[in-house]
Amino acid sequence: MKVIFVQDVRGRGKRGQVKDVPDGYAQNYLIKRGLAKQATHAAMSQLAGQQRAEEKHAAEELAESKKLKKILEDDKTVVELSGKAGTDGRMFGSISTKQIATALQKQFNVKIDKRKIELAAPIKALGYVNVPIKLHPQVMAEIRVHIAEK
Repeated sequence: MKVIFVQDVRGRGKRGQVKDVPDGYAQNYLIKRGLAKQATHAAMSQLAGQQRAEEKHAAEELAESKKLKKILEDDKTVVELSGKAGTDGRMFGSISTKQIATALQKQFNVKIDKRKIELAAPIKALGYVNVPIKLHPQVMAEIRVHIAEK
């Protein structure tokens, strides 16, 4: 029997996949538990419509990420932060991804999740630092952060 998986089933199939499975297994386990539905003509056309909608949504997200990348990588976009530092230019504290995200929100009105900012270690020195941001699995942006002394 052909079924369309509604949820991921370990060892059998992923969500949205169409597969042939034994009749008893399909009726007594997959369909009964709501893990899959029978692959009728109507269900197949509904699945195709859902896949087209998901592809359109993914394309919109990618385009939005590319637009945001242009804004972030503009020469005028420099995030200004300040902190206490010693005479040798090393900071007493450090600048974290959360501080960068909030400064980006305040200064440029661009909301980015702090988990998308890929900082290997907190910034502990004064000056300019290039910080990578993963906006989308296919789009990486790099912003300039300027750390000045208070």
